[in-house]
Amino acid sequence: MTAIAIELDGVLGDTRPLFDAWLVDVSRRAQIDPERLDEELPNWRVLLTRFASDHAPVYLRTSAPATAALRRLQADGVRIGVFTDAPQELAEIAVAHLGAARRIEALEAGPGALERLLATLGPDARVVRSLDEL
Repeated sequence: MTAIAIELDGVLGDTRPLFDAWLVDVSRRAQIDPERLDEELPNWRVLLTRFASDHAPVYLRTSAPATAALRRLQADGVRIGVFTDAPQELAEIAVAHLGAARRIEALEAGPGALERLLATLGPDARVVRSLDEL
């Protein structure tokens, strides 16, 4: 194996509870419809970055097995990429908080993230969606 594409939420740490908490918080504070973020709150990405930075320790925990697997894969010369459908800002904070940032070559987030990552790593990259598959 020369490359691996790892799903952030299924393997390293689940960003969904953090994102959901932010949606509740920003909806309450700004009194907006979360489905219309771009229209009603143009600076939502900045707000998400601040919230995620402050709250990541509460919602994200490093996994010893995942960290060990990343270390092993990197030592074996495997190209490592991570993908998620979460916003880029949240993905970057999560990967850094989970201690994976220095071990990965590429991070793709948002819609179409897996396809973009496979374009970077190559179509033969193994896709991993759970810790058991790692």
